[in-house]
Amino acid sequence: MKQLLRKGLKDIVVETVPDPVAGPHHVLIRPVYSLISSGTETASIHQEGVIKEVADNPSHIRKVLDVMQMNGPVPTIREVNAKFSEYAALGYSGAGILVEKHPTVTDLEPGARVAYGGEGTGHAETIVTGRQLVARVPDNVPFENACFATLGSIALNSVRISNISLGESVVIIGLGLVGQLTAQLARLQGGRVIAMDLRPERMELARKLGAWQTVAAGSGAKEAVLALTDGRGADVVIIAAAAKSDAPSKAALELCRDRGRIVVVGAVQMNFPWYEMYMKEIQLYLSRAYGPGSYDANYEKAGQDYPFAYVRWTENRNMEQFLQLMGSGQVSVEPLVTHQFPLEEAPKAYETILQPGSTSLAVLLRYANTGTAESFVPQRKAEITPLAGAPSTGELGFALIGAGNLARWAHLPALQKIGGTRLVAVQSGGGVRAKNYASRFKANYATTELKDVLADKAVGAVLITSRNAAHARESIASLEAGKHVFVEKPMALTVDECRRLYQATQKSGKVLMVGFNRRWAPFYVQMKQKVKTRNGPVIINCRMNSPGISGSYWMADPSIGGAILGEACHFVDLMYWLLESEPVSVYACSLPTDVKEPVGQNNVAASFRFADGSVANLTYGTIGSKTSQGERVEVFAQGLGVITENFKQLSICGSLRRNSSKWFADKGYDVQLKAFVDAIRSGGPSPVSVLDGARASLGCIRLMESCRSGQVEPIRLTDVTS
Repeated sequence: MKQLLRKGLKDIVVETVPDPVAGPHHVLIRPVYSLISSGTETASIHQEGVIKEVADNPSHIRKVLDVMQMNGPVPTIREVNAKFSEYAALGYSGAGILVEKHPTVTDLEPGARVAYGGEGTGHAETIVTGRQLVARVPDNVPFENACFATLGSIALNSVRISNISLGESVVIIGLGLVGQLTAQLARLQGGRVIAMDLRPERMELARKLGAWQTVAAGSGAKEAVLALTDGRGADVVIIAAAAKSDAPSKAALELCRDRGRIVVVGAVQMNFPWYEMYMKEIQLYLSRAYGPGSYDANYEKAGQDYPFAYVRWTENRNMEQFLQLMGSGQVSVEPLVTHQFPLEEAPKAYETILQPGSTSLAVLLRYANTGTAESFVPQRKAEITPLAGAPSTGELGFALIGAGNLARWAHLPALQKIGGTRLVAVQSGGGVRAKNYASRFKANYATTELKDVLADKAVGAVLITSRNAAHARESIASLEAGKHVFVEKPMALTVDECRRLYQATQKSGKVLMVGFNRRWAPFYVQMKQKVKTRNGPVIINCRMNSPGISGSYWMADPSIGGAILGEACHFVDLMYWLLESEPVSVYACSLPTDVKEPVGQNNVAASFRFADGSVANLTYGTIGSKTSQGERVEVFAQGLGVITENFKQLSICGSLRRNSSKWFADKGYDVQLKAFVDAIRSGGPSPVSVLDGARASLGCIRLMESCRSGQVEPIRLTDVTS
């Protein structure tokens, strides 16, 4: 399919990408029209270049330096350079025909006329979005109007938050698209709308669409508003402007009456003088996107609606209501449209918007080949660098399954260094992401279908870096298709998944390796060499401070393993590898689980007992400070102490103390992947076997069970192998 993309920082292009796949609670739509949100979308287009962008946002430099400390200069520079050629989707509002749905969607059928929203849905011939971000379009609303539903719901949410009552004076600052829609909706709510902007033509348009009065923004605005409100000031001021300064915020405070209300819907700096806010006793509200449900992954992606009786106006119900208002003629959007372009000419649309002094407002893209649900034939494979001939003798073809961040930072650069290998394919649920990785790392094609990879005879091995919940399923499918498998940790999330993956590996005769990179990190290798010299059992302390795995980040969700199965499994494997002794039991406690944050299950203190008599403590937390040290492992044996921190420091304490350090972390990824390839070529055993993966998952599963039961839980590999 064709999709409009931003390439690098400023170039707008139309490229061929694979059609998306509708996952659970999602649908596919073929747009007829989509709307360019000039404010939101152009904010990410940096026409003046990277130097101006960094000058305006010096925090970018700090972020780069932080990443460099963690990952080293070469990978960081490589990633920064990649930003100049990567693709990014633009757009989040359109309307068209629903052509495909996941079986979990039961209240919409292919062929339905719908409007859609959602960050990243984009301007494309096929889009995928969650069911809660799709609304039926009334028969009397044309698609070119219906594509305003998303922006209309943003405006509608701001009006609801304003609590406007009949006769109140309402100032709207900023008469772009959202401001114009907000002005119409505030009037319908009974407000006496005073529309304000710097541009006379936008004020005139607002007046034609029903604004009571218009006032030019600037030095005389306060006096004009006071004159229109009998010297009192506005009851409500809604800031719909986008500005890098705090001028709109200060203007709103000046225009607002004592005990009035300010509602911020635009992206502005909110530097309100405390004394003036206090003396006026101003109520300040922020309007978050389309309404309740916005940015809630359970609502937008998992399809969990809020109960109607308790949450009357969700983002989906706001979209539906706005469409009804257009259908009844109470809101008019036709006068807002200044330009239309076919998708193929989309770069011209952005040129029009970005021209200095442009009078454009709503710019629509139209799609010529929408077709019907019955005629929809998705093209989920896009050629990048077509394969010339068959693979050469001894060459090992790889496919990436799941375009995760670790793959681009570590695995794919490592693969490029291994002779006799090449990247054949990249599979990802997102077509843009698949194309990004495939183009950058010179794969033959990008696809959104796993079956394309599994059926490809040129693919001998797969790298699985998808989300944790998919690891076992995709590994089993790959083994059954005759592929060697490198799967990132965790290998599996349940005992049953471990068992089925063990059986599939035994049956296939292929190499399956789990990504426990610490086994190849130089300082951990030295630690193991010292531990081997011990006499008798040892004590191990592992401490991990991981505050990035919190909030709405999917890795923090305990229902899909959370931080413990997703990350702490590293340390269960590390302890076994250092000791070469089986863990036999675990006792653990977590923070309370009856509060949303911090998520108790992700914050644990656990004690493991091993078959050789050794004991180990694991403290894993997500509540610490980002400025605290992250990873620290200590091993104590008779007359010996070995300590390592963050892959960068090592202390060996015996009769003498010896310290080693690195400027940048070496996490062992390059050596790890080469070990996988060597095992395939030699026919030897996996360097990190399916049983190693099962042990780590099983240890974390029993750890979490111990947190719930308050009892010591046994760890038995026979639960997997029998």
